[in-house]
Amino acid sequence: MNIIVCVKQVPEISQVKLDPVTHNLIREGVPSIVNPFDEIALEEGLRIKEKHGGQVTVITMGPPQARDALLRCLAMGADKGIILTDRAFAGADTWATSLTLAKAIEKLEYDLILCGKQAIDGDTAQVGPEIAEHLGIPIIPYVRKVMVDPAQKKVTAHSETDVGYDVIECKFPVILTAIKGLNEPRLPSVLGIMSAKKKEIKTWGVTDIGGDAGVYGLKGSPTQVLKVATPEPRGKGKIINEEDPKVAAKKFVQMLTEAHVL
Repeated sequence: MNIIVCVKQVPEISQVKLDPVTHNLIREGVPSIVNPFDEIALEEGLRIKEKHGGQVTVITMGPPQARDALLRCLAMGADKGIILTDRAFAGADTWATSLTLAKAIEKLEYDLILCGKQAIDGDTAQVGPEIAEHLGIPIIPYVRKVMVDPAQKKVTAHSETDVGYDVIECKFPVILTAIKGLNEPRLPSVLGIMSAKKKEIKTWGVTDIGGDAGVYGLKGSPTQVLKVATPEPRGKGKIINEEDPKVAAKKFVQMLTEAHVL
């Protein structure tokens, strides 16, 4: 089986702050990590490989330092890594990002593509589905359980919904997006860290994946972030101190009426 896992290097979100003037994220001095949902996706890919055989290729798009994210993935057990880095890729929104990843994936053989459900720095949950759209293949989102049958070239997955989950069966190739609870990602071993440095990491730019440079990065992005701001703090709540539920209910309705909620 050929398994591809898309990962993203993200800032440690608990240490990110906003510039009060520009309203942009302050990334300087903030440590970077592999997006946690992507680690879950990678762990599932590694488990499938260990059970059924095959190889796992990890792809990331970002600046040259995103290579560190690939090294961690290789230390966990991935076989090969590809970093998509080019000035033309800078400033990409989710559509341009997914297009770039899809163009790279088209250069590879694949049965199964795994992504985290979303990146913790953007929380859009759009890139996985958009990759599927670019490639013209089906997607099973929000996966909490996976069963693979290589002989039948199919996967059966539990897709979480607001009211439970759907059991979906799909032929290869297919994209799955992983959620928390699918598994518990392993920690890289000392041997894994040492062997990661010997594994192959390819660097691809626009000329490697093909296409007009104008469809990538900021130029190819139909959306742009104009401002990032922290939400306004909530006001203090009001407590109705009444032992009689009927009296309390009347006061509650009166409060809603005065606030023009009713």
